[in-house]
Amino acid sequence: MTQDECRNLDELVGTLVKYHPEANVQLVEKAYHFAEQAHEGQRRKSGEPYFTHPLTVAGILAKLMLDAPTIAAGLLHDTVEDCENVTLEVIEKEFGQEVALLVDGVTKLKRLDFSSRVEQQAESIRKMILAMSKDIRVVLIKLADRTHNMRTLKSQPPESQKRIAQETLDIYAPLAHRLGVYKIKQELEDLCLRYLDPEGYQNLIVKVGMKRAEREANIRAVINTLSDKIKEMNVHYEIDGRPKHFYSIYRKMVLQHKPFEQIFDLIAIRVLVDTVQDCYAVLGIVHTLWKQIPNRFKDYISMPKPNMYQSLHTTVVGENGMPFEVQIRTYEMHRIAEYGIAAHWRYKEGKQVADALDNKLYWLRQILDWQNDTRDSEEFIKSLKVDLFSDEIFVFTPKGEIVDLPKGATPIDFAYRIHSAVGNKCVGAKVNGRIVTLDTPLSTGDFVEIITQQNSKGPSRDWLKIVKTSQAKAKIRQFYKKELKDENIANGKQMLDYEAKRQGGALPPLLKAEYLEPILRKYSFADVDDMYAAVGCGGITAAQVVTRLREEQKSHEKPLVPVMPRVPEENPHARAGGHASKNDMGIMVAGLPGCQVHFAKCCTPLPGDEIIGYITRGRGVTIHSKECMNVNASHDPARWVEAEWSETTNTSYNGSIQILAADRHNLLADLMSYLSAQKVTVCALNARVNSNQTCTIELTLQVANKQELDWVIKQIAKRQDTIEIFRV
Repeated sequence: MTQDECRNLDELVGTLVKYHPEANVQLVEKAYHFAEQAHEGQRRKSGEPYFTHPLTVAGILAKLMLDAPTIAAGLLHDTVEDCENVTLEVIEKEFGQEVALLVDGVTKLKRLDFSSRVEQQAESIRKMILAMSKDIRVVLIKLADRTHNMRTLKSQPPESQKRIAQETLDIYAPLAHRLGVYKIKQELEDLCLRYLDPEGYQNLIVKVGMKRAEREANIRAVINTLSDKIKEMNVHYEIDGRPKHFYSIYRKMVLQHKPFEQIFDLIAIRVLVDTVQDCYAVLGIVHTLWKQIPNRFKDYISMPKPNMYQSLHTTVVGENGMPFEVQIRTYEMHRIAEYGIAAHWRYKEGKQVADALDNKLYWLRQILDWQNDTRDSEEFIKSLKVDLFSDEIFVFTPKGEIVDLPKGATPIDFAYRIHSAVGNKCVGAKVNGRIVTLDTPLSTGDFVEIITQQNSKGPSRDWLKIVKTSQAKAKIRQFYKKELKDENIANGKQMLDYEAKRQGGALPPLLKAEYLEPILRKYSFADVDDMYAAVGCGGITAAQVVTRLREEQKSHEKPLVPVMPRVPEENPHARAGGHASKNDMGIMVAGLPGCQVHFAKCCTPLPGDEIIGYITRGRGVTIHSKECMNVNASHDPARWVEAEWSETTNTSYNGSIQILAADRHNLLADLMSYLSAQKVTVCALNARVNSNQTCTIELTLQVANKQELDWVIKQIAKRQDTIEIFRV
């Protein structure tokens, strides 16, 4: 059991009243008994009672010194999702609106509402971010929840372990970093490493352990030397040594391509003092005692990190040639370094008071700003990872104000960070007094000045390829969305019409009010034109919209039951239980021996697709995929006939695919050579160059079945030039 796990109610309440004697203990006790009863009989995959999970989550929150409503929400956080007869209305009635809002913020959206796991993940995270913008305690509960899930991840199957660990490393550890909760961040990163690279993790443990005695002796020598000098200052201080956590060592080995033997700064000495003046005084002593390594001094006191972290960092070389890091901070800075945003909660008569949190959560406002214009799930997750996990740089305005940006940011990112109007009017930039191009990467310490023109026509679309921040991309898209709305609406209609035809149907039948309403509500579109405009400017893909509309259509219309055609009684195959007839195209048609068969051009089915036949006057039977739009559009169900693929057929079939690729010289030649090397026969090819430096390629391939075509699609999708590929 770790130090922040509570075994029972007494331990939980005891931890709470230590730091908050006047806390609403009755609320926590009531939540404890309610959750214990709600989860009664439930077991985790490890076999232990389920209630151990919410109890541990509450214990982690108590160790972060959060208030009673947060701890109560931690106890209740899974009741709505996992317990019958427990709704948000019940939680609000029993525990009040404050606790209900916190529980709602961490409750995942139902899987049934989404077409893929990626979309579900994206929308659940989007919901959490919206909730944490109203109350930051939501994400602290989520981080506590994820921490205990990672501690007990060994009970999950291997594929789930890797998926959950990767999501944690991509989203939740960076969130903990952004909020300054290093205690949780470091534990999450080390736990993720254990499952993402088990061999590397174990090797690291062995190597770190091999020289532990030598390092501990060096740490003691350094501490003794430094302590003797600090005592002469006659100041109150604490000093200790700590090894760096495993993931930070591992990441340095991977990013710098260094073997473990070349990672020298495996330890850090931390000095805590009372005042900022004492911090700088201790720094002077350190640099007097040991030689400083150039470019390894960071002053996060005068220039704090966006997550509120403050400390002095310097790396020096000891007498035995061993480099080590020294961190110097005040006691208050250390508390914030350990607990981050949680350290800024204060309690007065049961109500939390934010301590100048608005400026410290600017990055959250940025995410809220651009996420409204990013409705594509994969793009949202990708942008979120960039915004959360990028290394930071610190640049200055001409007036000397500090602006933090992700590493690799450009003057355009800086301009939009100042104000959207500055970005839209930007025509040039100066860095350190010299004119530079707008795609110049900025560095820490740069003084940046933006040159604007009032009569500027606005941002260039090419800037979307240059900027690094999601905020800048969102502002540029907003400009074009507003200025070119009519054009975006027209483009969106055209794109949706094309996509509907590609999926085997037409757009007009999909635009019924009952089909549109759920989509408009889900993506917060004001009306249909708003949806068209979003598709036209790239806020959401045409495929997402059409797929959703088709799903709504299917849910509203009764599926047609294939009806056997009436044939003369003397035909032996017409009797119940009669045999289907196989033809030379590998198709078995029920009740129609020797009939002529051809494939529908609207859906071109392949072996592996579920199929159905349509009796066409004078042309035999036309074979459609059961997913084809024309199957539901038919008004004569009596002409449909059951059909299936023969289990033994050596026939080849034509399958069509469409590729959207980055246009370049010899693209087609390279693609044909690649397919030839894969022994894929190309029957037909059609290609066109688009205006946005992309190329659309339509191929008809000779394949044996759907599985073979799917394999080809996967291989082409791996190519660097491929932007999108799908079966037509």
